Amino acid sequence: MRTFISIFMILWFFVPAGMVFAGEKTQPVPAAAVVGQTASAPAVAAADAPKIDTGDTAWMIVATALVMLMTLPGLALFYGGLAKRKDMLNTMAMSFVTFCIVSVLWVLYGYTLSFSGDIGGVIGNGAKLLLSGVGVGSIGDLAKTIPEFIFIMYQLTFAAITVALASGAYIERMKFSAWVLFSFLWMTFAYLPVAHWVWGGGFLAKLGALDFAGGTVVHVNAGIAALVGALVLGKRRQATLLPNNLTSVVTGAGLLWFGWFGFNAGSALAANGLAGAAFLNTNTATAIAAVAWMAVEWIHSKKPTVLGLASGAVAGLVAITPAAGFVNVSGALFIGAAAGVVAFFSVAAMKPRFGYDDTLDAFGIHGVAGTLGAILTGVFADPSINAAGRGLLYGNPGQLLTQCIAVGVTVVYTVTVTFIVFMVVKAVVGLRVDEEAEMTGLDESIHGERAYNLQIFPGGSAVHAHEEGGVDGIATISQNQAV
Repeated sequence: MRTFISIFMILWFFVPAGMVFAGEKTQPVPAAAVVGQTASAPAVAAADAPKIDTGDTAWMIVATALVMLMTLPGLALFYGGLAKRKDMLNTMAMSFVTFCIVSVLWVLYGYTLSFSGDIGGVIGNGAKLLLSGVGVGSIGDLAKTIPEFIFIMYQLTFAAITVALASGAYIERMKFSAWVLFSFLWMTFAYLPVAHWVWGGGFLAKLGALDFAGGTVVHVNAGIAALVGALVLGKRRQATLLPNNLTSVVTGAGLLWFGWFGFNAGSALAANGLAGAAFLNTNTATAIAAVAWMAVEWIHSKKPTVLGLASGAVAGLVAITPAAGFVNVSGALFIGAAAGVVAFFSVAAMKPRFGYDDTLDAFGIHGVAGTLGAILTGVFADPSINAAGRGLLYGNPGQLLTQCIAVGVTVVYTVTVTFIVFMVVKAVVGLRVDEEAEMTGLDESIHGERAYNLQIFPGGSAVHAHEEGGVDGIATISQNQAV
């Protein structure tokens, strides 16, 4: 705990320092420049008339597919493997159905409310409801070298994974009907406004907040929603983390890491040098975060776990997201290492200390590491990497204050909206399954299915049962694992 407090105090020293030296207002940056996905566009491209570039288009199609891969199957496998065996399918279904719901809502009204026009710096307008006026030759104002259809699809994948991330705190006790309604409401009233504020030309973009690929929009937003939901839902009756399949967890983590290159490097919206910088920074921060988590866990718990490596990697991915296209490799190393250490103690020390049941540590990793990365972007933003960002270490302490304001506004808004959404869901369909369903497992009680069709025998041996009654192999498992 002392180590955690020391590291945390050192990192947060930058916050008051930024406030003290923020006498000079941050120089205004054009709204397009501070949008993560548009910060990459070359200055010349911004001045010229929009024109589709085939290289940029090809890259963005690939990047979009990579980000989709992060939710299905990446996050589904990662979360599903961490859940208890009796809840694995339900956990995976939450990610699956969310991607489907958001895909529909995004083309109906999500895109236009996030990225079309601006009403008072708060929300977009309805000019492109049902993608009205968008055609095969359309080019949006925020991505001037790719077809607007591709930009729409790219942003859809961000919205989907943001909602799905929050499910990690709710699993093993939330009604599936409640999750479906939550996905609809939270995406509409939490994600869309924040995405507009930061990326769609809203008031945080005009303030100069830097978020290259989703520190505040995705990770702080989802992480805070995870904490609020965990508190509202209350603890599980079996409040232990009992991963049913660490092989699935590692596979999911690998797919997340792989897909994150589309998430961060793709946020350049172009096949250019900035995409390359974001690509390298993403890998560097992730690698050192995994090693940092492993090292601290090894010292703290005497064992370097595979789960710890995977968790550290995800923490690094989260923390570098807002900074990927703004910092140099030294900044990426610091942000990644800090994320690995701070996120570990948020899970190993802070959660037990306060007693909330954040099942898969969605807040502990996404909320904490996302906040850390967003704030440290204001410290390490290097104008030689991206002229749109100049941080504390490069003569602009005001940027750190701006980042703190952006995070603070997002936290307050998300806490409020998430709580209201949960109250509405509770009134309409209820929130929690009953005790019998929870103890039986949500796979069978809700879906009528099992992730593993195993028959358990008294000696602890199990067989894979076919419909015909045959077997295809024998495994030995403990009675605890059987449930």
